[in-house]
Amino acid sequence: MLLAVGLAFCFFLSWVASRVGLAAIVGAFAAGLILEETHYRDFLDRGEHSLEELVHPISSVLVPIFFVLMGMRTDLRVFGQLEVLGLAGALTLAAIAGKQACSLGVIGRNMDRLSIGLGMIPRGEVGLIFANIGLGLTVHGEQAIGRATYAAVVTMVIVTTVITPPALRWSFGRAARRRPPA
Repeated sequence: MLLAVGLAFCFFLSWVASRVGLAAIVGAFAAGLILEETHYRDFLDRGEHSLEELVHPISSVLVPIFFVLMGMRTDLRVFGQLEVLGLAGALTLAAIAGKQACSLGVIGRNMDRLSIGLGMIPRGEVGLIFANIGLGLTVHGEQAIGRATYAAVVTMVIVTTVITPPALRWSFGRAARRRPPA
């Protein structure tokens, strides 16, 4: 029952978001915020599985399919164009620099702003979702985002996702070396 109600609520809020002109993922995210454990604590107290546990098998199937679809929409021929690689490089640099600039706003003493900024770098699934939405949009009969731009965004997502773990490992190691022994 919990799974059925949770999924129905997610799909409903996704539909509402879509109807008001937002991406469906905004509604799904809102559903996730609302469907926290405190709302179904009685189920858990009776020994029922949490909603997260119930959804896990579904996401194990659907998430890989999502990435297959995103890969299928990528035209590999455009990677031979210098403009695409240049745009991908510019997007990647903007993603990295933007996150580092945002990390400067972190308030608190002894905060490792570099590690915080590095942790914000990956663009991941949300970047792919919005690029995919843009690929399907038309304005006055013209495609809003072309295959070349989509490929550049996909490249930026891949690069930022791949570079973050080693960058964080380096940054955490740097921070640990600077800390005085306890």
